[in-house]
Amino acid sequence: MTVTRSRVIGCGSYLPEKIVTNTELSKTVDTSDEWIVERTGIERRHVAAEGELTSDLAIHAAKDALQMAGLQGDDIDMVIVATATPDLTFPATAAKVQADIGMTQGFAFDLHAVCSGFIYGLATADNFMKAGQVKRALVIGAETFSRILDWQDRGSCVLFGDGAGAMILEAHEDTGSKEDRGILSTKLHSDGRLGPLLTADGGVSSTQTAGYVRMQGREVFRHAVVNLASVVAEVLEGTGLSMDDVDWLVPHQANKRILDGTAKKLGIDPAKVVITVQDHANTSAASVPLAYATAVADGRIGAGDLVLMEAMGAGFTWGACLLRA
Repeated sequence: MTVTRSRVIGCGSYLPEKIVTNTELSKTVDTSDEWIVERTGIERRHVAAEGELTSDLAIHAAKDALQMAGLQGDDIDMVIVATATPDLTFPATAAKVQADIGMTQGFAFDLHAVCSGFIYGLATADNFMKAGQVKRALVIGAETFSRILDWQDRGSCVLFGDGAGAMILEAHEDTGSKEDRGILSTKLHSDGRLGPLLTADGGVSSTQTAGYVRMQGREVFRHAVVNLASVVAEVLEGTGLSMDDVDWLVPHQANKRILDGTAKKLGIDPAKVVITVQDHANTSAASVPLAYATAVADGRIGAGDLVLMEAMGAGFTWGACLLRA
């Protein structure tokens, strides 16, 4: 008996040209490079230029992934853009990406699960492929979080940045074994009771503004380490694989203390954890695909490697995806 596997055939990334260092931030808010690095591991973040939109970042990452896969826009059946910072209330940012890459068939939509959005997007695309409705999917995480930051709030403005990452998945029939390439397992969760711990204080039907990011950092940290470790165990369950088999952990790049805490709880060798948060801060839905693309580009992740991706975000939402590259 064969099964359909969603295989990664291309990935891409994009970071805006403008870089804001910790030292630069310390000139406008009560903080310092030492304070930020010690508590978060972040050294710099990229910020979209005036007039540069989330769709622009997404399109750059999409074209990068298409080039790697050797495909054109019309080879894609579905576009998912995971974002909490869309260009407009409507139409979807994904529709703009669809038009720009020259995709005239299929369908496109946005997905909103904040920092977990890319993992949710992979799970959604994987299930469309298993249902036989899609042959190739472009999944993008793209954010311009700089537009919803209170730059006077040192507890939040130092944590976030802008960027985009993309993956192209292609459906393949395989044996159904743990050695198959592609997505082997996904697991998603949410708990709306925890929403007030991490939120934006605005919205279309409430304030008619986008609002600013507000978070209770200590509580978010506590839930993140527990939930992420738990969902990693769940995504491995039933696959015949364990953490010892995982070649690379690609976590949501939120805060190095969360990354270190999760790795310790999982008992994974820190050398197997892909960490890029120092270079671009927390880019929300873009952070996992950015980290994945970085590790592919520098040769760490290669064909056949077992990769575990996980993320947690506002909602609360959290999830994990196990795939063989």
